[in-house]
Amino acid sequence: MLLLNRNDIEKCYSLKDCIAAVSDAFRYFSAGKVDVPLRTQILKQNGKDTFLCMPAFCEDYEAACVKVLNMFPENISHGLPSINAQVLNIDAQTGVVNAILDGNYVTQLRTGSASGVALKYLAKKNCRKGALIGTGGQAATQLEAMLIVRHLDEVAVSDLDFERAQKFAVKMQKDLAQYHTKITAVETGNEAVQDADVVISVTPSTKPVYDAHFIKQGATICGVGAYQPQMEETPAELVAKADKIYFDSKDAVLAESGDIIIPLNEGLVSDSDFTGEIGQVVSGEVTGRENDNEIIFFETVGIAAQDLMAAKSIYDNAVKQNVGTQVNM
Repeated sequence: MLLLNRNDIEKCYSLKDCIAAVSDAFRYFSAGKVDVPLRTQILKQNGKDTFLCMPAFCEDYEAACVKVLNMFPENISHGLPSINAQVLNIDAQTGVVNAILDGNYVTQLRTGSASGVALKYLAKKNCRKGALIGTGGQAATQLEAMLIVRHLDEVAVSDLDFERAQKFAVKMQKDLAQYHTKITAVETGNEAVQDADVVISVTPSTKPVYDAHFIKQGATICGVGAYQPQMEETPAELVAKADKIYFDSKDAVLAESGDIIIPLNEGLVSDSDFTGEIGQVVSGEVTGRENDNEIIFFETVGIAAQDLMAAKSIYDNAVKQNVGTQVNM
């Protein structure tokens, strides 16, 4: 069996590779070609910490995997990752577990890639400013995905902890220097999203992290962090005024994400307001952006199809490039 830690994956695989794999994942998923049960969730009594199990299989892709993932949002305050995970890659022909991958990094790659795919297909071609709200463990790949699919002059970054946002911005300015984008920390979410063409929020907030009226015409917004019904980082008013609303998985979002469940329950949106899944846009089945004035909202809670295609493509690259550690189990 092959063990692949973060350093191993970085040697043979890029976020750009993962955006391509996740694009496939969404396309296959929306075509009904991926077996993905709604993920099993066990929520602790504190209402914050969650244990998750996410299996997936795709006959056409010859891929199978199981991801075990635990989300503990307050870990970040103790210098620990908010997500701890492992992905078991499985040979779809034999059922043999042939690799264990660093699930934290796979999650970062595939979650960032979801926004990358959404912005690739839904954002205006000419974008100048980006906004990123939240600087936790998922933030770096969200930011890089934004820069891979659209050339941006600047990105404003905000966080509840301004000092953390400042440190993040300084690090990202160095780490992502090849994109030639100015990355700066600002004190509020409203300041971040003002005049932004693309917006990504990736927080576990239970209240909106910006005001809807600061979102300009033509903006594309990705809601990434609201993975439970009580979480609402996106203002319900923004969801209500969006011209188009897309999901990674409609069923998963309607079951899990407060960003959509709350405005639905308040009667601000209805099923007729939902445009479709991003996989349907990738395949050409559903129309994406039609003009530069549309406000477009994309909600993702993460589906195992993303882990499936990411893990399979990482494993294939690692084998081809002789990366990782072989162990006998």
